[in-house]
Amino acid sequence: MPIDFRNINTLWSSILVETLNCLGLKTAIICPGSRSGPLAVAFAQHPQIEAIPVLDERSAAFFGLGIARRSGLPVVLVCTSGTAGANFYPAVIEAEASRVPLLILTADRPPELRHCHAGQAIDQLKLYGHYPRWQVELALPSSQPQQWAYLRQTMVHAWGRSQWPIAGPVHLNVPLRDPLAPVLDPQIEPLAATFDAIDFLQGFNPVNPCGQVYPCKP
Repeated sequence: MPIDFRNINTLWSSILVETLNCLGLKTAIICPGSRSGPLAVAFAQHPQIEAIPVLDERSAAFFGLGIARRSGLPVVLVCTSGTAGANFYPAVIEAEASRVPLLILTADRPPELRHCHAGQAIDQLKLYGHYPRWQVELALPSSQPQQWAYLRQTMVHAWGRSQWPIAGPVHLNVPLRDPLAPVLDPQIEPLAATFDAIDFLQGFNPVNPCGQVYPCKP
């Protein structure tokens, strides 16, 4: 899948998704919402990842948990900002207790839109307490190539931590600024001319902590 240079959010989201594809992701469960729109579009457009829409977050989380348990591979859960992520909580606890790999992506408002009485806004940092095997808030989307490498490596680390040394849930909080729709940004589109996707996606060490080789095929 080509990296999507329509705007900063499509670029960021498509790098995230393509990295997970290289690592072996097969399934993403997508819950509807506006803040998570760039992530939903990137997963839905990827030809090698099955993106399954599920309206209810609690049902979506347990559905993803069942797929991950059966396949032994991490499944991605995507939701919008606010209370949506809280509905994943029971499945996160179950994944930790059952040692099932899940990658939870909660879209969030950027820092300037937090703690200002905005509707459906909650504190999403460490939302699941001590249950995730690893948790982090991603940086805001950036047009700087060094930040693309940071995003790639963070996703590699998240993928590994969801499976080794003990499988379980990993939480990534993903702040996104407008525009959330895939509208064209003339300042971002020209960056595609200097981007080498094959070199970029082979730029991480595809060996996991157990010495096995990831199925990276960019």
